[in-house]
Amino acid sequence: MKNRFIVAAIATTAALGGTCAFLVPAASASTSVASHIVSFTSVQEAVHNYSQTVTSQQDKDVNKAGKIVGFDLLYLVFNPKSQTAKLNFTAVLNGGFVYGVASASSNPVIHGTVTGGTGAFKGAAGTIVAKNLNNAGTKTAVTITYHT
Repeated sequence: MKNRFIVAAIATTAALGGTCAFLVPAASASTSVASHIVSFTSVQEAVHNYSQTVTSQQDKDVNKAGKIVGFDLLYLVFNPKSQTAKLNFTAVLNGGFVYGVASASSNPVIHGTVTGGTGAFKGAAGTIVAKNLNNAGTKTAVTITYHT
């Protein structure tokens, strides 16, 4: 059970720390797409276990100064045989929601995919990188790199 919480925290931000590069294929030689980067520390606030293998987690997201910049939610399905988890990620940030998916394992860095969003994030595509910051698995550095 503890491993699942660590995996969840690492993924917070399934679904997001460190550096991340996202290559955007150009639609044409003259068209360029701007990438945007959002980074924060996700701090676990609540966990609910629906079963032995299904969990949800709610986190507050803070900047380097400790100011709240948003919140995120994870929905995780844990596979005890493979010790991996599939997760869905939603972040509520200034401008709208960002959606993503990721797979988590014992690797301390989780890589995921931005699958869309609302408001400023409508049509977003990109990457999510998460890195656990403590042994308890309750703080995670998150970087979302996206384009719309």
